[in-house]
Amino acid sequence: MFAAYQLFTTFAPMQEKKDIRTLSKSELREFFETNGDKAFRGDQVYDWLWSKGLHSFDEMTNLPKKTREMLDNNFVIKHIEVDMMQRSSDGTIKNAVRLHDGLLVESVLIPTETRTTACVSSQVGCSLNCTFCATARLKRMRNLLPDEIFDQVKVIDSQSRMFFNRPLSNIVFMGMGEPLMNYNNVLAAIEKITSEEGLGMSPKRITVSTSGIPKLIKKMADDDVKFKLAVSLHSAIDQVRTSIMPFNEKFPLTELREALEYWYKKTKNRITYEYVVWKDINDKKKDVEALIKFCRFAPSKVNLIEYNPIGEDGFAQADSTAIEMYQNMLEEAGITVTVRKSRGKDIDAACGQLANKKVKN
Repeated sequence: MFAAYQLFTTFAPMQEKKDIRTLSKSELREFFETNGDKAFRGDQVYDWLWSKGLHSFDEMTNLPKKTREMLDNNFVIKHIEVDMMQRSSDGTIKNAVRLHDGLLVESVLIPTETRTTACVSSQVGCSLNCTFCATARLKRMRNLLPDEIFDQVKVIDSQSRMFFNRPLSNIVFMGMGEPLMNYNNVLAAIEKITSEEGLGMSPKRITVSTSGIPKLIKKMADDDVKFKLAVSLHSAIDQVRTSIMPFNEKFPLTELREALEYWYKKTKNRITYEYVVWKDINDKKKDVEALIKFCRFAPSKVNLIEYNPIGEDGFAQADSTAIEMYQNMLEEAGITVTVRKSRGKDIDAACGQLANKKVKN
């Protein structure tokens, strides 16, 4: 007869490494001091991460090898990867961007003769339900982190320099997602993008486009942001706007206008309205009259945008006579108006088309 013994060994779960880009410069300095290194190493690492945009500790060549090994043992850099890049016949570039957790978003580089603009995403999918937008058909999975937004801009800046021999000049938050539903992360990303310790871009070259979340528009004004505001409007008649943007029932035009009046009072910045004209939806004289009335409270600009089909959705581009009517009536009312031709339609990179069609998760 014998006794049987079973050995039980308890292993402590391996602690996940922290993403180093969640640390501030002061926290990086404190980390080095705590670990017996010089505090200024934190300044050096911060510069590599944000000004130079490096994604590897090994490439931080002004750090001793032991310091780089210590960083590698304690941290990761959860950077994005361009899963697929497509180039349009008009020069537009679309990136399918894979995040650290495998999810995908899309970003776009839009070139003209004088500028290159980055159109960046702020969410994986979208929580709003605009019926004309391909992104709205995707389930919102999560908000993007500040560094994931920053990385999109850094990638497009590199592409602008590579393919067009000039740095990125403008940024628009008009990609996937509603930026104001990811308010804190979007503002944190813009802070990094505009900081002299980041990319050093002027906030006046950045536009945040929203479908219209009144309380967050007011919050932006209170936070004294310096970037530009654009509103995806598409109708100044509640019934029409609700039919194409159902969330308008929760945030009606009266509340939106009140918030925009507050924005202008606080910032004195002109408001841009993004506006698609569809056949038999908002192509009548009454639609233009309502838009003019809505615009009158503050200096504004209306961008009339070409509609980009996303499938069998019941929408069709309005006739050219309707576009001319909008132009003429707005100009007669003293409102600045432009007609914006879409770019990158052949690679599904135009406004409203971003939906990861070409890439599988």
